[in-house]
Amino acid sequence: MPLPATYPPVTPSLAVKDAAKAIEFYKSAFDAVELYRLVDPENGKVGHAELTIGGQLIMIADEYPAFNKSPATLGGSGTKFALMVPDADAAFARAIAAGATAVRPPSDQFYGFRAGTVRDPFGHEWMIQHEFEKVTPEEMQRRWDAMVKG
Repeated sequence: MPLPATYPPVTPSLAVKDAAKAIEFYKSAFDAVELYRLVDPENGKVGHAELTIGGQLIMIADEYPAFNKSPATLGGSGTKFALMVPDADAAFARAIAAGATAVRPPSDQFYGFRAGTVRDPFGHEWMIQHEFEKVTPEEMQRRWDAMVKG
């Protein structure tokens, strides 16, 4: 697969323990396409790899504590990925079948998306969603206020 002609202005870069397994998981769970990987000749770790998921570039590497740390080392991740799909329920089920853990099953949200969250085997969370209703920011705020007030 050729390299991107241009790189997007912002590209997520994931650190994981066992990037080779993570790449295979993302291929299975999210239909990722591997563009290439660079393997450290001394220890066999993935020093850098590039994938696309739905056309979005994602970089991934094994943990090298001097440069990056995985969610396993950090005790969790402060980042969540939002993955837009045609059918959130089907994509959620596919991710679970590939080895993800359910965090929150898909349900209709006040902002017009059906969304569920999984944690991949490497500690990253993915909010898998599709839009079912166009909702203006003003209506979202109204619904948010009503939800918070109970």
